[in-house]
Amino acid sequence: MIKKLLVANRGEIAVRIVRACAEMGIESVAVYTDADRHALHVKKASEAYNLGPDPVGGYLNAHRITSVALGAGCDAVHPGYGFLSENPELAEICIRRGLIFVGPSPHVIRQMGDKTLARAAAIAAGLPVVPGSDGNVANLDEAIAAAKTIGYPVMLKATSGGGGRGIRRCDSEGELRRHYDRVVSETTKAFGAAEVFLEKCIVNPRHIEVQILGDRFGNVVHLFERDCSIQRRHQKLLEIAPSPQLTEEERAEVCDLAVRAAKAVGYENAGTVEFLFDQQKRFYFMEMNTRLQVEHTVTEQITGVDIVQEQILIAAGNPLSYAQDDIQRRGYALQFRINAEDPKNDFLPNFGRITRYYSPGGPGVRTDAAIYTGYEFPPYYDSMCAKLTIWALTWDKALARARRALLDMGVSGVKTTIPYHLEILRTAEFRIGRFNTAFVEEHPELSNYSVRRPTSHLAAAIAAAIAAHHGL
Repeated sequence: MIKKLLVANRGEIAVRIVRACAEMGIESVAVYTDADRHALHVKKASEAYNLGPDPVGGYLNAHRITSVALGAGCDAVHPGYGFLSENPELAEICIRRGLIFVGPSPHVIRQMGDKTLARAAAIAAGLPVVPGSDGNVANLDEAIAAAKTIGYPVMLKATSGGGGRGIRRCDSEGELRRHYDRVVSETTKAFGAAEVFLEKCIVNPRHIEVQILGDRFGNVVHLFERDCSIQRRHQKLLEIAPSPQLTEEERAEVCDLAVRAAKAVGYENAGTVEFLFDQQKRFYFMEMNTRLQVEHTVTEQITGVDIVQEQILIAAGNPLSYAQDDIQRRGYALQFRINAEDPKNDFLPNFGRITRYYSPGGPGVRTDAAIYTGYEFPPYYDSMCAKLTIWALTWDKALARARRALLDMGVSGVKTTIPYHLEILRTAEFRIGRFNTAFVEEHPELSNYSVRRPTSHLAAAIAAAIAAHHGL
């Protein structure tokens, strides 16, 4: 059994892991930088240790983090998502220093984190893949030659990319010439490597991903699929489970493909296999994420499986708690990413002090957040300040509940994506469950909303102004 676990992350995912530990009787250890000294994960964990003044570099120092873990008497390290979660070095250092890494092996992280190696593994496992270059392209001339063979449009991609970074669509040789150096530069800065490759652009696909769990005994199960097609610049805005766009036959097909991929690489712990689903209803393997996903909450809501607790149990050497037949899905769940961004201003990040925060409740409503009233939202990290997850038995009831919960939710002091999500819920295509990755670009009018502030917000603003005027 794991008795004490260090969470090598911050924000809402750190709080999520701390809560899982509390339910399992495991002591949790938080780490933080100076910018995060008032963060919620610091307050919630059993213990907390400072990583120094560098707001980002502190969370990226694997040697420092593992030293803190050993000094605090931890048995294990959970990387969360982002930061070092898909860095094989952290897993290797943990193993070398006698710590349990809550995730797959360093070999699998390295193999599936390299998109060209992951693509080769998928081909070997018999999965359909998007036509593309034969490995990385060494320079612009090779990229142009590969694009002529593949046929435009093509996607120029970072080999070690993620989070929507290091990706450009190129509809012509001119665009490929224009984007090549930019993508290489972006890739080098973001991932420390300049490798890029090409794939055929699947026009207006659905983005479907499958949650899997695997243990060290060769058992692999799927927890059904998620639809992540609503995205902006390859970054997801909201996620749905199960997809309202798949038939039962298509669902069975994509889940089987994901399990096959995981078994082929000897996958252990939680992971996600991502696919593109084209207009001709064909699935193509895209990539495998060797970590917990932001959107794991929708899968938990429809299956009842606590994915984080399963991660910890698997890492401790236990077999899976569930056989495939034990996992049943029920209803629909939607996760809305509540980002501190201004949709009216090209989603520009909008950091600052949270002057008022109200988390909605009621049946089927779950909020994962790391903010609170008075919290100073720092500018150094991702702009997501909360995740609102809604569950209901039917699609229509889930939409109605989502609208109610978004209207109930209160985040003041920074602009957020809440009103934008409400606009998405009003569109006819979304309401009938028919949309693809071009949805946001095809609906620029969604940013033309007007914000109607509740009377309670206006009263609070007036009271604050009066207090300020009298120096209270």
